[in-house]
Amino acid sequence: MKKINDLFFKLAEVTLVIMLSAMVIMVFGNVVLRYGFNDGIISSEELSRFLFIWITFLGAIVTMRENGHLGLDSIVRKLSLRGKKVAFAVSNLLMLGCCSLMFYGTLKQHGINATTRSAVTEIPMSWVYGVGYVTSVAMGLMILGKLLQLAKGNFMESDLIQIKESEETVNTHTPKDAK
Repeated sequence: MKKINDLFFKLAEVTLVIMLSAMVIMVFGNVVLRYGFNDGIISSEELSRFLFIWITFLGAIVTMRENGHLGLDSIVRKLSLRGKKVAFAVSNLLMLGCCSLMFYGTLKQHGINATTRSAVTEIPMSWVYGVGYVTSVAMGLMILGKLLQLAKGNFMESDLIQIKESEETVNTHTPKDAK
């Protein structure tokens, strides 16, 4: 199961790189065409916007795996072990509720998006906003996994703080002689 999980995130990261590269090429190409030749590719603006939506949502999935989202941990750090476990469970249940709402909202909007086409490329908008399904399911599964590990008691106290502070990140990547 870990190999499948790692493969999924590796695929997500490669997809993000490809999408970001395509977006940069389209936007830069359009700038060159507009200023150099007084022309442009109309569809590149729309496709860049759609790629930006996908990059944002897929990036949120990858960031969640790495506990890289913003958080406020000053109160949680002062709690007892039991308090940290309760706070961890409550916050993850709230996030699971948000994932459920995202999935439900995407599902409710799907019919409208499937019949609505984009202005230039005429792509069904369900392909653009369907990333809500991917994001809500992937994040929901990660959260369920965390809650299951908590129920089994497989967490150390440091794992109950779900964010990384910027100083921690800098210190782990800075060579010792550079300090």
